[in-house]
Amino acid sequence: MTSTQHEHISKKRILYTVPGMDNVIVRRDHEYAGRETGSLTMDLYYPADAGHRALPPAVVFVTGFSDAGAQRMLGCKFKDMGSYISWAEIVAASGMVGITYENMEPASDAQAALDHVREHASQLGIDGTRIAVWSCSGNVPTALSLLTRRPAGLNLAVLCYGYMLDDEKTTSVADAASRFGFANPAATNTIEDLPPDLALFIVRAGQDQMPGLNDTIDRFLHRAMKANLSITFVNHAAAPHAFDVYSDDQTSRDVIAQILQFMRSRLAVT
Repeated sequence: MTSTQHEHISKKRILYTVPGMDNVIVRRDHEYAGRETGSLTMDLYYPADAGHRALPPAVVFVTGFSDAGAQRMLGCKFKDMGSYISWAEIVAASGMVGITYENMEPASDAQAALDHVREHASQLGIDGTRIAVWSCSGNVPTALSLLTRRPAGLNLAVLCYGYMLDDEKTTSVADAASRFGFANPAATNTIEDLPPDLALFIVRAGQDQMPGLNDTIDRFLHRAMKANLSITFVNHAAAPHAFDVYSDDQTSRDVIAQILQFMRSRLAVT
């Protein structure tokens, strides 16, 4: 992959905007964990009027790839990609705090980031009882692993065009993790490990070409319905993988708007 391609992918933003995205307040490089190789930091994106309202809820953008690999492949850390920056900005402009973070060990660092947000919520200017996670693609298994631990204060999860869970008869997620290099800490988990009262928003891209991905979503939905989990499901029938940055059409924008409205409603944003 050329440096020009690196730059193009790393700077690509989501194809939807709302008023106020240019005015959000960004707190960069806040340390959330220490490692032998140095501290790990997160960036927090606040609504422009955050200091004049009750503590807002937070949305943590969970990644499942090490930043060491991301920097080799993309030229930057995940939290510095245009897609993550613009998602965090649009969340902040919608009345929540968007949180992106750097990581070296996806599963443990995701847990550390979420724990830090929960344990230091008031110092961070966040309502620790209203937290969501957002994840996509090969990052979703790491998010699912967090959900199975049922952390207090976590109200919902948005899972977009992601690899979900294998079962006793399938290895699609494990095969993709091996091929693409994402973490799969939920490998031994089942639907029954997910909190029954956790609200899930699941998005499927109907034209997704990632091997086996949509099959994992289809199986997950079938089992989730049998378990009577709280699920909102959207199938963007014409969409490719990563439609939020690659498919510039009204349906893509409508789906992003639905995600934002779901988060605002479930997190009681006024």
